[in-house]
Amino acid sequence: MKVFDTESIRNVALIGHGGEGKTSLAEAMMFNGKTIDRLGRVDDGTATMDFDAEEVARKISIGLGLGYTVWKDTKINILDTPGSFDFEGEVVAALHVADGAVIVTSASGNLSVGTEKAIEMINERKMPAILFINGVTKENANYLETVSAIRETYKNVIAAEIPIVAGNQMNGYVSVLDGKAYDMNGAEIAIPAAFQSAYEEARFELVEKAAEASDELMEKYFETGDLSEEDVLAGARVLVENCDLILAVGGSATQNVGVKELMNKIVDIVPTPKTKASATCLQVFKSIVDPYVGKLLMFKVMGGTLNAGDNLVNVSNDKSERVASIYCIKGKKQEAVDKFNAGDIGAVAKLGYTKTGDVLCDPQNKTELDPIPFPVPVISLAINALKKDDEEKVISAVYKVLEEESTVRIEKNAETNETLLQGLGETQLDIIVKKVKNKYGLDAILREPRVSYRETIRKSSEAVGRHKKQNGGSGQFGQCSVRFEPGAADGEFEFVDAVVGGAIPRQYIPSVEKGLREAVKTGVLAGYPMINVKATVFDGKYHPVDSKEIAFISAAKLAYDEGIPAAGPYFLEPIMDVKIIVPSSYLGDVMGDISKRRGGIKFTEEVNGKQIITATVPQAEMLKYATDLRSMTQGRGKFTMTFAEYQEVPASNNDKIIEDAKKRRAELEARK
Repeated sequence: MKVFDTESIRNVALIGHGGEGKTSLAEAMMFNGKTIDRLGRVDDGTATMDFDAEEVARKISIGLGLGYTVWKDTKINILDTPGSFDFEGEVVAALHVADGAVIVTSASGNLSVGTEKAIEMINERKMPAILFINGVTKENANYLETVSAIRETYKNVIAAEIPIVAGNQMNGYVSVLDGKAYDMNGAEIAIPAAFQSAYEEARFELVEKAAEASDELMEKYFETGDLSEEDVLAGARVLVENCDLILAVGGSATQNVGVKELMNKIVDIVPTPKTKASATCLQVFKSIVDPYVGKLLMFKVMGGTLNAGDNLVNVSNDKSERVASIYCIKGKKQEAVDKFNAGDIGAVAKLGYTKTGDVLCDPQNKTELDPIPFPVPVISLAINALKKDDEEKVISAVYKVLEEESTVRIEKNAETNETLLQGLGETQLDIIVKKVKNKYGLDAILREPRVSYRETIRKSSEAVGRHKKQNGGSGQFGQCSVRFEPGAADGEFEFVDAVVGGAIPRQYIPSVEKGLREAVKTGVLAGYPMINVKATVFDGKYHPVDSKEIAFISAAKLAYDEGIPAAGPYFLEPIMDVKIIVPSSYLGDVMGDISKRRGGIKFTEEVNGKQIITATVPQAEMLKYATDLRSMTQGRGKFTMTFAEYQEVPASNNDKIIEDAKKRRAELEARK
């Protein structure tokens, strides 16, 4: 394959709402550039980018797909991203290495949530973008209404083309850039009268906007009231690169109409890659793990030239890596190449120490690059093997699958003894479980995690623990009197020795403490850890022959079992500090929902047109908040959550907590 220099490369991420046609657009682009020889379809499971078994089954993209096409002697690397909010990390990775974005939306006449989020993402990153309005030939589609709806919120969106549509056919387009109309073969035609007014309005807006690109263009515009085609294109190019203008074009990806015109805009408008290092340097942005082939790492060359056989150093861990073979990628297909120039995107296999986000450089020119800002997990579910004997195998398989998931984590909760799978949404975590089944033949189940409740006491009580055991020969005997009361010095557990007169020999006092420390690990209500307990041993008895350490450990536990229930035990629950960011129109609904969750609003403030709600909410009410907030705000809301403190649980919730604990213990016993 031909090696492209940096000036002949364009890296574009296809972003937008799910189901709007990003994968179909990628397919049409590759077909037009002849890097694939047939036009696959998402609905048929034949699309080049959607090759994972779950993608084919669900007919949606769940991972970042990579492909390329060649157009006008330019290599366009295509980063096809999922539209579901559960897979936002894939979009973040794509935008980290892209030099421009194509926002794909449908010609529905509305501003979709996905389009809104996509524009916000490219605005945050100051990334050049083109808007492709897809499905203009569908029934009830309206390109101009869609542009108008988007412009109500984003004034820098201006139509660069107006599709000429009759029925379900696109017969050509009016180019706002040069003021001419063309049929689908590129032949010039007269601008249809029905489109004249829309063209004139868009032309006026575009010329006026293009004049803002420089003082020279502004002077020309003031002098003549218009700009030439070359001036408009030059001004548009500057404004797009500066993120001050988003050009809108239209077409139908599945019919492959309007796509070639989009590809022309990508070549003419999207800037060439910017290098970030003088010597060979690349950053890995995506990993794909195959149980048979191994791990394939996608990278972008950030500087210099990468040759097959190069020896590089991983800056992240200071390990040496030999890049034996490098590939161009089209979906699941790999094409071996000899080298990549700066700005290009490719893949490498069989690296031993490298993972997503790592930077590989020439050993003599180490370069630090910005990390990929992946979103942090917002939902946790407990994961178990369906069969108890498969527990270790399932966890091992999950770790392998997670090598290609940068926004999913797995960790063991020492308090609840659960293994937690953490990610951005329930669908994402469910797909992890499906991949474990598809790739490794292992069944796993997900469920709500246990809340890390605590138990404590309300008042003082005293109890006597007496342990006596005689089985012939030497026996066991120990007795201790213990006072239990709230108010441990460290807030957890405090032991006080108040024994006088040798009622318990000194050598057995530590055994009493040990027994009590073991006992408070399990509360008397539902088995949650007991905290803020002060235990004072003040009396006891012993036997000169039968008393042993184990006897006083057991006696202390018996005193605990009798004394704690008499001390008014109750539950404490973790309270979380929550920060929620939503559009102003959802403020009332979200605040009302927080109140229903037993939460309290601390304050609200408006920042950059969004409402930020700061609140405290019990963790038990937030287990699936990521899903609920998306539903409440149509995906526009986001939140972060951190532990704040423990507070008493309302008495009305006690029975539910106790029953849930019994149920979980029964399930655990059944799985043994």
